[in-house]
Amino acid sequence: MLSDEDKAMGRITGEQQEPARPEGMGMRLLHVVLIWFMLSLANTVLTALTVIQYVIQLVNRGKPNARLADFGTSLGIWIAKAARYQTAASQVKPWPWTELD
Repeated sequence: MLSDEDKAMGRITGEQQEPARPEGMGMRLLHVVLIWFMLSLANTVLTALTVIQYVIQLVNRGKPNARLADFGTSLGIWIAKAARYQTAASQVKPWPWTELD
């Protein structure tokens, strides 16, 4: 049985459909700028999520909210996929252009 960490790594580096042909540099620049904006928003969401989860843990004697933790994992995976596209480590664009899985 796979651990949660192994599952997350599979979602980041697992098999992904590379595009059949590379996109033009102008289109890539447009996508890079859009993803940069989305990454900035994701950072704000991550900060808010961190504060909320900490308060929940204070109230619940150290027990985190599982749904927030799962969302944080998904957000982290999206950020990793976005960073791979931004740095040309992958030609696969992150969600919303591809599945989030």
